[in-house]
Amino acid sequence: MEKLIIPEGYVSKLSLLETQIAIKKIKDFFESELSRNLSLIRVSAPLMVRPESGLNDDLNGIERAVRFDMLETKYDVEIVQSLAKWKRMALGSYRFDTYTGLYTDMNAIRRDEDLDNIHSIYVDQWDWEKIIKKEDRNKDTLMQIVKQIYNAFKSTEKYLESLYPFLRNELPEDIYFITTEELLQLYPDKAPKEREYLITKDKKAVFLTEVGKKLSDGSIHDGRAADYDDWNLNGDILFYFSTLDIALELSSMGIRVDKEALLRQLTERNQMHKADFPFHQDVINEKVPFTIGGGIGQSRMCMYFLQKAHIGEVQSAVWSEDMIELCRKNEIHLL
Repeated sequence: MEKLIIPEGYVSKLSLLETQIAIKKIKDFFESELSRNLSLIRVSAPLMVRPESGLNDDLNGIERAVRFDMLETKYDVEIVQSLAKWKRMALGSYRFDTYTGLYTDMNAIRRDEDLDNIHSIYVDQWDWEKIIKKEDRNKDTLMQIVKQIYNAFKSTEKYLESLYPFLRNELPEDIYFITTEELLQLYPDKAPKEREYLITKDKKAVFLTEVGKKLSDGSIHDGRAADYDDWNLNGDILFYFSTLDIALELSSMGIRVDKEALLRQLTERNQMHKADFPFHQDVINEKVPFTIGGGIGQSRMCMYFLQKAHIGEVQSAVWSEDMIELCRKNEIHLL
């Protein structure tokens, strides 16, 4: 169990029942703040899509989607891995106005996930998307919305501390912005995850931009699908999580691809065959709106604010017997 971190002297500050009550309070409050700050309306979202639609997310291109055949229709469907492309299509179908958008509870199964303190095969997050204008596809727009999301985190921190004064966290007043290339230059002898850890421990809250874009040394900081975020206009929200002494990714987001960015990124990843998918054709022919969107991890956010050592303390999922036993011996109670 080398991947499992056992914090020395760890004791949960809330009982199992108190944890469940606190989770509900956190989720209700943050959801309200997020929808108000970004002008979002909650909608229902699919749990599964047809693979030939091109709507499912390939993530890093190696993760296998959960696929099964439907008895009634005889064709296959896939459990979603994210809703990045579906949301953009839905905004057009629902005829949302410019600068308004949607959010939804996204539930997914990622069967190939490596299990550890912060990773589960079950993914629960708020997926959100809002319409912008073509001329808004720039870094100023991206930074403005990141700050609005960060304000929702800050408000939630303040609200939770009013209920549980012993759960004090350390979010700074402002979030720090840095590109993956700037981070490489800052720590040229470190691996990508080590760079994230060092900058996040220093700044406490970081928005790391241009994820997926090729760096000056020919590498990429981290994988990002070619067909939803524009790699020049995206990023991840990272918080320093002192309970585990790690950089904890809370959100991945970005301004979505237009025709130029889509074709450039598909070419770079040798995935031009995807350009013929219905969704991709709609992007190329500008039949879907220009948008910005992302996902915010619900269980990870609860981990952070409740200072939990394992995501299984705030989420009911499936774990290996070895992990369950080691957690039990160390007073980490998985749901």
